Parts: sequence; C-alpha cells; structure tokens
Amino acid sequence: MRIATRFLSRTAASSMVVTAALALVGVQAAGTASAATKQAPSVVTCTAANMKLTVTEAPRPVNHLLVKATNTGAKPCYAYSAPFLRAGADAQAPLPWAEETTPQAVVTLEPGQSAYAGVLTYSPDGEGGSTAKTLGVVLADRNGNPTGKEKTQTLPNGGVFFNSAATVTYWQDNAADALSW
Repeated sequence: MRIATRFLSRTAASSMVVTAALALVGVQAAGTASAATKQAPSVVTCTAANMKLTVTEAPRPVNHLLVKATNTGAKPCYAYSAPFLRAGADAQAPLPWAEETTPQAVVTLEPGQSAYAGVLTYSPDGEGGSTAKTLGVVLADRNGNPTGKEKTQTLPNGGVFFNSAATVTYWQDNAADALSW
C-alpha cells in the first residue's frame, strides 16, 4: 500500500509541476503575442485625408496624365483599386477603370511612399469631348466604393481635353507601370 501511495504522490507532484510549467509558458506566450500586437502598426485605407494628391501631364505617352498619391499619414495605408476621377466640375460620372491594369496585389504605402495612376485623356477612337480645367479625385475602399470627400486638382496648361475614350489605371507602385498601358 505504501508503494502505491508513494507512486500516486509522485505522479500528482509531477502532474502539478507539468501543469505549472504549461501555465507559465502560456502566460509568457500571451505576453509576447500582446506585445507584438501592440508594436505592429495597423494598416489603414488610403483616403484624401491621409494622402497628398498631384496631377501632372505625362511627357510620354501622349494624351496621358499621371495622378500621384503620397501617404502623408503616420501609418501604412492600402491604395485600393483605382481612383474615382471626375474630369471637370460638370462631369456626370467618373472615368472608367482600365480593368487590364489590375495589379496582382493591393498597393501598400508606407508613410512618404507614393502610388500612381495613369489617365488616358482622349483617343481618336473616342467620341465628343470637352476641355476640363479640374480633376476631382476620390479614393476607393477595399470594396471599390468611394471614401471620404473629393479633392479637386487643377489640371495643367489651363485645362486638358477629355473624350469618351478617357480611362484611368488601377493604382501602381511606380509611374512607369501606370503609364505603360
């Protein structure tokens, strides 16, 4: 009987040691995970509020503009889809997105980094058209819906001609890709 009691006592003691060790490891792991979570910066959606937008005329190809969006926030942000662009104050709808320019991944911008979208303003194949003096820009959320308020940019050279062929690329991580289509 003594041997059985001693065996049970040793088993109980070693079980308590194992339980205590596992509990300690669990507490340490939880502490490490929460510390890592607190240190990792969260990524937000790029909006007009955390971006500086510029529009310039591209030297090549002809009939193109380059929209540049620079992250001015303190956190990284995702530049989803393509910008919603309104050519002129009286535009009825945003320019269509060039689906063939969809990148393989969402463009992620660290503070100070930029994303680029190319704009084909007109083509001989397009119809109608008019000269716009401004370009309204609204960024998209992860579902492709507009975010926040529109930022209006003045177009170069006192205005740019747009016709029905006008389109905009998806956000790219460099200007060359944005203007290569």
